[in-house]
Amino acid sequence: MRIALGVEYDGSRFCGYQTQKSGVRTVQESLEQALSSVADHPVQVFAAGRTDTGVHADAQVVHFDTASVRPAHGWVMGSNIKLPADISVLWAKEVPQDFHARFSALGRTYRYFILNRMSRPAILSQRVSWVHRPLDAALMHQAGQVLVGKHDFTSYRTVHCQARSPIRTLHSLKVMRHGDFVVMEVHADGFLHHMVRNIAGVLIAVGSGERPAAWAEEVLEHRDRRQGGMTAPPDGLYFHNVDYDLRYEIPVNAQEAGLLML
Repeated sequence: MRIALGVEYDGSRFCGYQTQKSGVRTVQESLEQALSSVADHPVQVFAAGRTDTGVHADAQVVHFDTASVRPAHGWVMGSNIKLPADISVLWAKEVPQDFHARFSALGRTYRYFILNRMSRPAILSQRVSWVHRPLDAALMHQAGQVLVGKHDFTSYRTVHCQARSPIRTLHSLKVMRHGDFVVMEVHADGFLHHMVRNIAGVLIAVGSGERPAAWAEEVLEHRDRRQGGMTAPPDGLYFHNVDYDLRYEIPVNAQEAGLLML
């Protein structure tokens, strides 16, 4: 059978999601070790998004195949006993064989959290980005709207990006202020390597007054990463949601996820 899981993790002490030949600590390796123990056979895990070093997730979706029969709460509780404290399985459910965590995804959402105050974070260190200069969230939101739609995002991806095409469709981009926090939420059909962090870097420059609002569009039109400004730190980036066909009944929030445990 094929099992899908909802997973959250603090990426601060991981060298990204994907297992690497160098043997460094990764989310995938930790998940596979825990699930293999619960399933009592080797398990390979596939994820909706392969997050980079230092990037977090509050709603990652993964799947794996198994011949072992366990109740949903057995996969959840059994995995969490074996997992390190910075990874937690939120829910589990059986899915059809044609479901694939990555290739069945219709869209993905990331959130980028910025602590915008004079003092650096202590409790939230490595869990939020920090900008001490005052940011104009409304101006950042306004500037970001030129990126919504189908575009060539060459200027907003790393030069090491391996995607065959730089074309992506950004469904929405929102920037909101909540007290000392500025939150950017982006929803797209897919993302390029460092795309969200590069968008954040451009909008931070706009929000701080370093660049005019029109710069976001100028960067887009250059189609040249060298014209794109800084890449924002990974600390504040969270893999937040995945869109799937409703027939798969994949939970989209913690309340729905809890129902699967019954």
